[in-house]
Amino acid sequence: MTTFLEFARRGRTQWWCYVLAPILAMVIWVGLIVVAFVPAFIGHLIPADFDTLARDPSHPVFFYGFTGLIFGGLVLAFTGAVRIVHGKRFMDIVGAWSWRRMGFAAGLWLVVCIVCALVDYVVSPSGFHLTFGPQTATLAMIAIPSLAVQTFCEEFIFRGYVTQGLLLATKRPLVTAVISGLIFGAMHIPNGAPEAANAVLFGIVTALIAIRTGGLAFTYGLHLVNNLFGAIIVVSAGDVLHGSPGVITQVTPNLMWLDVGAACVAFALVWWLVASRPAAVAVGPEEVF
Repeated sequence: MTTFLEFARRGRTQWWCYVLAPILAMVIWVGLIVVAFVPAFIGHLIPADFDTLARDPSHPVFFYGFTGLIFGGLVLAFTGAVRIVHGKRFMDIVGAWSWRRMGFAAGLWLVVCIVCALVDYVVSPSGFHLTFGPQTATLAMIAIPSLAVQTFCEEFIFRGYVTQGLLLATKRPLVTAVISGLIFGAMHIPNGAPEAANAVLFGIVTALIAIRTGGLAFTYGLHLVNNLFGAIIVVSAGDVLHGSPGVITQVTPNLMWLDVGAACVAFALVWWLVASRPAAVAVGPEEVF
Protein backbone atom coordinates (compact mmCIF):
# COMPACT_ATOMS: atom_id res chain seq x y z
CA MET A 1 0.00 0.00 0.00
CA THR A 2 3.10 2.23 0.03
CA THR A 3 2.47 3.94 -3.30
CA PHE A 4 -1.21 4.57 -2.61
CA LEU A 5 -0.35 6.05 0.78
CA GLU A 6 2.20 8.36 -0.82
CA PHE A 7 -0.54 9.83 -2.99
CA ALA A 8 -3.01 9.93 -0.09
CA ARG A 9 -0.58 11.88 2.13
CA ARG A 10 -0.20 14.72 -0.35
CA GLY A 11 -1.84 18.00 0.58
CA ARG A 12 -3.88 18.64 3.70
CA THR A 13 -5.20 15.45 5.28
CA GLN A 14 -6.82 16.63 8.51
CA TRP A 15 -10.13 14.96 9.32
CA TRP A 16 -12.13 18.13 8.78
CA CYS A 17 -10.95 18.29 5.17
CA TYR A 18 -12.80 15.03 4.47
CA VAL A 19 -15.98 16.60 5.85
CA LEU A 20 -15.67 19.98 4.16
CA ALA A 21 -14.51 18.85 0.70
CA PRO A 22 -17.56 16.64 -0.12
CA ILE A 23 -19.92 19.38 1.07
CA LEU A 24 -18.15 21.95 -1.09
CA ALA A 25 -18.19 19.50 -4.01
CA MET A 26 -21.96 19.15 -3.73
CA VAL A 27 -22.39 22.94 -3.67
CA ILE A 28 -20.20 23.33 -6.77
CA TRP A 29 -22.01 20.44 -8.48
CA VAL A 30 -25.45 21.96 -7.90
CA GLY A 31 -24.13 25.27 -9.20
CA LEU A 32 -22.86 23.61 -12.38
CA ILE A 33 -26.21 21.89 -12.91
CA VAL A 34 -28.07 25.16 -12.49
CA VAL A 35 -25.75 26.96 -14.90
CA ALA A 36 -26.03 24.15 -17.46
CA PHE A 37 -29.75 23.37 -17.36
CA VAL A 38 -31.72 26.39 -16.19
CA PRO A 39 -30.97 28.53 -19.28
CA ALA A 40 -31.82 25.53 -21.49
CA PHE A 41 -35.19 25.10 -19.77
CA ILE A 42 -35.94 28.81 -19.93
CA GLY A 43 -35.08 28.85 -23.62
CA HIS A 44 -37.27 25.76 -24.24
CA LEU A 45 -34.26 23.90 -25.60
CA ILE A 46 -35.13 20.83 -23.52
CA PRO A 47 -38.35 18.77 -24.00
CA ALA A 48 -41.07 19.23 -21.39
CA ASP A 49 -40.89 15.51 -20.55
CA PHE A 50 -37.09 15.57 -20.21
CA ASP A 51 -37.28 14.37 -16.59
CA THR A 52 -39.01 11.17 -17.72
CA LEU A 53 -36.75 10.65 -20.73
CA ALA A 54 -33.57 11.17 -18.69
CA ARG A 55 -34.59 8.33 -16.33
CA ASP A 56 -35.52 5.85 -19.07
CA PRO A 57 -32.65 3.81 -20.64
CA SER A 58 -34.93 2.95 -23.58
CA HIS A 59 -34.29 6.53 -24.74
CA PRO A 60 -30.49 6.29 -24.87
CA VAL A 61 -29.73 9.77 -26.19
CA PHE A 62 -31.47 11.45 -23.28
CA PHE A 63 -30.64 8.88 -20.59
CA TYR A 64 -26.95 8.42 -21.35
CA GLY A 65 -26.45 12.01 -22.42
CA PHE A 66 -27.84 13.20 -19.10
CA THR A 67 -25.79 10.60 -17.22
CA GLY A 68 -22.57 11.77 -18.85
CA LEU A 69 -23.28 15.43 -18.10
CA ILE A 70 -24.27 14.81 -14.49
CA PHE A 71 -21.27 12.63 -13.65
CA GLY A 72 -18.92 14.84 -15.64
CA GLY A 73 -20.06 17.78 -13.54
CA LEU A 74 -19.51 15.73 -10.39
CA VAL A 75 -15.90 14.95 -11.39
CA LEU A 76 -15.25 18.65 -12.00
CA ALA A 77 -16.89 19.58 -8.70
CA PHE A 78 -14.89 17.05 -6.69
CA THR A 79 -11.67 17.99 -8.45
CA GLY A 80 -12.22 21.65 -7.61
CA ALA A 81 -13.27 20.99 -4.01
CA VAL A 82 -10.30 18.69 -3.36
CA ARG A 83 -7.93 21.28 -4.81
CA ILE A 84 -9.40 24.07 -2.67
CA VAL A 85 -9.77 22.17 0.62
CA HIS A 86 -6.96 19.60 0.49
CA GLY A 87 -4.56 21.32 -1.87
CA LYS A 88 -4.43 18.07 -3.85
CA ARG A 89 -4.11 17.81 -7.61
CA PHE A 90 -6.28 15.67 -9.85
CA MET A 91 -3.55 13.04 -10.26
CA ASP A 92 -3.03 12.85 -6.49
CA ILE A 93 -6.44 11.16 -6.35
CA VAL A 94 -6.01 9.11 -9.53
CA GLY A 95 -2.65 7.78 -8.36
CA ALA A 96 -0.17 5.83 -10.47
CA TRP A 97 -1.60 5.48 -13.98
CA SER A 98 -0.85 2.89 -16.65
CA TRP A 99 -2.80 2.55 -19.90
CA ARG A 100 -1.37 -0.93 -20.22
CA ARG A 101 -2.80 -1.87 -16.85
CA MET A 102 -6.18 -0.36 -17.73
CA GLY A 103 -6.29 -2.30 -21.02
CA PHE A 104 -5.33 -5.54 -19.32
CA ALA A 105 -8.13 -5.12 -16.76
CA ALA A 106 -10.64 -4.27 -19.47
CA GLY A 107 -9.77 -7.37 -21.49
CA LEU A 108 -9.76 -9.59 -18.43
CA TRP A 109 -13.18 -8.42 -17.26
CA LEU A 110 -14.62 -8.72 -20.76
CA VAL A 111 -13.76 -12.42 -20.64
CA VAL A 112 -15.39 -12.68 -17.20
CA CYS A 113 -18.57 -10.98 -18.44
CA ILE A 114 -18.80 -13.29 -21.46
CA VAL A 115 -18.27 -16.41 -19.35
CA CYS A 116 -20.88 -15.32 -16.79
CA ALA A 117 -23.39 -14.57 -19.56
CA LEU A 118 -22.76 -17.98 -21.13
CA VAL A 119 -23.30 -19.70 -17.77
CA ASP A 120 -26.63 -17.90 -17.39
CA TYR A 121 -27.58 -18.88 -20.94
CA VAL A 122 -26.83 -22.54 -20.28
CA VAL A 123 -28.95 -22.44 -17.11
CA SER A 124 -31.85 -20.48 -18.62
CA PRO A 125 -31.65 -20.14 -22.42
CA SER A 126 -35.27 -19.00 -22.68
CA GLY A 127 -34.38 -15.85 -20.76
CA PHE A 128 -32.18 -14.48 -23.54
CA HIS A 129 -33.64 -12.54 -26.45
CA LEU A 130 -31.90 -10.93 -29.42
CA THR A 131 -32.89 -7.25 -29.36
CA PHE A 132 -30.30 -5.79 -31.71
CA GLY A 133 -31.88 -3.09 -33.84
CA PRO A 134 -31.45 0.37 -35.37
CA GLN A 135 -31.22 1.99 -31.92
CA THR A 136 -28.33 -0.25 -30.84
CA ALA A 137 -25.76 1.71 -32.87
CA THR A 138 -27.07 4.97 -31.41
CA LEU A 139 -26.92 3.43 -27.95
CA ALA A 140 -23.27 2.45 -28.42
CA MET A 141 -22.24 5.88 -29.71
CA ILE A 142 -23.78 7.72 -26.76
CA ALA A 143 -23.28 5.10 -24.02
CA ILE A 144 -19.53 4.59 -24.53
CA PRO A 145 -18.47 8.20 -23.79
CA SER A 146 -21.21 8.64 -21.18
CA LEU A 147 -20.31 5.52 -19.21
CA ALA A 148 -16.61 6.30 -19.60
CA VAL A 149 -17.30 9.49 -17.63
CA GLN A 150 -19.72 7.85 -15.18
CA THR A 151 -17.42 4.97 -14.26
CA PHE A 152 -14.40 7.25 -13.95
CA CYS A 153 -16.38 9.51 -11.63
CA GLU A 154 -17.25 6.58 -9.36
CA GLU A 155 -13.65 5.35 -9.35
CA PHE A 156 -12.33 8.85 -8.67
CA ILE A 157 -14.64 9.33 -5.68
CA PHE A 158 -14.89 5.86 -4.16
CA ARG A 159 -11.63 4.08 -5.01
CA GLY A 160 -9.69 7.34 -5.09
CA TYR A 161 -10.85 9.97 -2.62
CA VAL A 162 -12.81 7.82 -0.16
CA THR A 163 -10.38 4.88 -0.12
CA GLN A 164 -7.36 7.15 0.29
CA GLY A 165 -8.99 8.88 3.25
CA LEU A 166 -9.91 5.59 4.89
CA LEU A 167 -6.43 4.17 4.35
CA LEU A 168 -4.88 7.22 6.00
CA ALA A 169 -7.19 6.71 8.97
CA THR A 170 -6.83 2.93 9.41
CA LYS A 171 -3.48 2.03 7.77
CA ARG A 172 -5.08 -1.39 7.18
CA PRO A 173 -5.91 -2.25 3.56
CA LEU A 174 -8.54 -4.90 4.29
CA VAL A 175 -10.42 -2.76 6.80
CA THR A 176 -10.22 0.17 4.39
CA ALA A 177 -11.54 -1.94 1.51
CA VAL A 178 -14.45 -3.36 3.51
CA ILE A 179 -15.60 0.09 4.67
CA SER A 180 -15.14 1.54 1.17
CA GLY A 181 -17.09 -1.36 -0.33
CA LEU A 182 -19.94 -0.96 2.14
CA ILE A 183 -20.20 2.75 1.31
CA PHE A 184 -20.20 1.95 -2.42
CA GLY A 185 -22.82 -0.75 -1.92
CA ALA A 186 -25.04 1.60 0.08
CA MET A 187 -25.21 3.90 -2.95
CA HIS A 188 -26.72 0.98 -4.90
CA ILE A 189 -29.43 -0.01 -2.41
CA PRO A 190 -32.17 1.70 -4.50
CA ASN A 191 -31.30 -0.72 -7.33
CA GLY A 192 -32.32 -3.75 -5.26
CA ALA A 193 -30.67 -6.16 -2.83
CA PRO A 194 -28.79 -8.35 -5.37
CA GLU A 195 -27.24 -5.35 -7.12
CA ALA A 196 -26.35 -3.73 -3.79
CA ALA A 197 -24.69 -6.96 -2.60
CA ASN A 198 -22.78 -7.19 -5.86
CA ALA A 199 -21.71 -3.56 -5.49
CA VAL A 200 -20.35 -4.27 -1.99
CA LEU A 201 -18.24 -7.13 -3.33
CA PHE A 202 -17.17 -5.03 -6.29
CA GLY A 203 -16.25 -2.12 -4.04
CA ILE A 204 -14.20 -4.25 -1.64
CA VAL A 205 -12.17 -5.97 -4.34
CA THR A 206 -11.58 -2.85 -6.43
CA ALA A 207 -10.50 -0.90 -3.33
CA LEU A 208 -7.97 -3.65 -2.55
CA ILE A 209 -6.78 -3.54 -6.16
CA ALA A 210 -6.42 0.25 -6.11
CA ILE A 211 -4.32 0.01 -2.93
CA ARG A 212 -2.24 -2.84 -4.33
CA THR A 213 -1.55 -1.20 -7.70
CA GLY A 214 -1.21 2.33 -6.37
CA GLY A 215 -3.94 3.90 -8.49
CA LEU A 216 -7.17 3.68 -10.43
CA ALA A 217 -6.05 2.40 -13.84
CA PHE A 218 -6.89 -1.27 -13.25
CA THR A 219 -10.16 -0.63 -11.45
CA TYR A 220 -11.30 1.87 -14.07
CA GLY A 221 -10.68 -0.57 -16.94
CA LEU A 222 -12.59 -3.28 -15.09
CA HIS A 223 -15.48 -1.00 -14.09
CA LEU A 224 -15.83 0.52 -17.56
CA VAL A 225 -16.12 -2.82 -19.34
CA ASN A 226 -18.52 -4.09 -16.69
CA ASN A 227 -20.92 -1.19 -17.28
CA LEU A 228 -20.53 -1.13 -21.06
CA PHE A 229 -21.22 -4.86 -21.30
CA GLY A 230 -24.36 -4.48 -19.20
CA ALA A 231 -25.57 -1.48 -21.20
CA ILE A 232 -24.81 -2.56 -24.76
CA ILE A 233 -24.06 -6.29 -25.09
CA VAL A 234 -26.24 -8.17 -22.58
CA VAL A 235 -28.78 -5.91 -20.92
CA SER A 236 -30.42 -7.35 -17.81
CA ALA A 237 -34.11 -6.61 -17.31
CA GLY A 238 -33.43 -6.65 -13.58
CA ASP A 239 -30.93 -3.82 -13.21
CA VAL A 240 -30.90 -0.06 -13.52
CA LEU A 241 -30.07 -0.16 -17.24
CA HIS A 242 -33.09 -2.28 -18.16
CA GLY A 243 -34.70 -1.15 -21.38
CA SER A 244 -31.47 -0.20 -23.16
CA PRO A 245 -31.79 -1.38 -26.78
CA GLY A 246 -28.71 -3.57 -26.53
CA VAL A 247 -27.64 -6.54 -28.59
CA ILE A 248 -29.20 -9.08 -26.21
CA THR A 249 -31.74 -8.67 -23.42
CA GLN A 250 -31.61 -11.04 -20.46
CA VAL A 251 -34.81 -11.68 -18.49
CA THR A 252 -33.78 -14.09 -15.74
CA PRO A 253 -34.90 -12.75 -12.34
CA ASN A 254 -34.45 -16.26 -10.91
CA LEU A 255 -30.71 -16.06 -11.59
CA MET A 256 -29.93 -12.78 -9.86
CA TRP A 257 -28.45 -14.34 -6.72
CA LEU A 258 -26.66 -16.94 -8.83
CA ASP A 259 -25.03 -14.03 -10.63
CA VAL A 260 -23.92 -12.59 -7.29
CA GLY A 261 -22.33 -15.95 -6.46
CA ALA A 262 -20.60 -16.03 -9.84
CA ALA A 263 -19.36 -12.50 -9.22
CA CYS A 264 -17.83 -13.65 -5.92
CA VAL A 265 -15.82 -16.29 -7.76
CA ALA A 266 -14.79 -13.84 -10.48
CA PHE A 267 -13.72 -11.18 -7.97
CA ALA A 268 -11.71 -13.73 -6.03
CA LEU A 269 -9.89 -14.86 -9.17
CA VAL A 270 -9.15 -11.30 -10.27
CA TRP A 271 -7.84 -10.39 -6.82
CA TRP A 272 -5.65 -13.52 -6.77
CA LEU A 273 -4.23 -12.53 -10.14
CA VAL A 274 -3.46 -8.98 -9.00
CA ALA A 275 -2.10 -10.04 -5.60
CA SER A 276 0.19 -12.61 -7.20
CA ARG A 277 2.01 -9.89 -9.14
CA PRO A 278 4.48 -7.36 -7.68
CA ALA A 279 2.84 -4.34 -6.10
CA ALA A 280 3.54 -0.83 -7.37
CA VAL A 281 6.67 0.40 -5.62
CA ALA A 282 7.31 3.89 -6.93
CA VAL A 283 5.31 7.01 -7.63
CA GLY A 284 5.43 8.18 -11.23
CA PRO A 285 3.29 8.85 -14.28
CA GLU A 286 3.57 5.23 -15.39
CA GLU A 287 3.56 2.23 -13.07
CA VAL A 288 3.59 -0.98 -15.11
CA PHE A 289 2.93 -4.27 -13.36
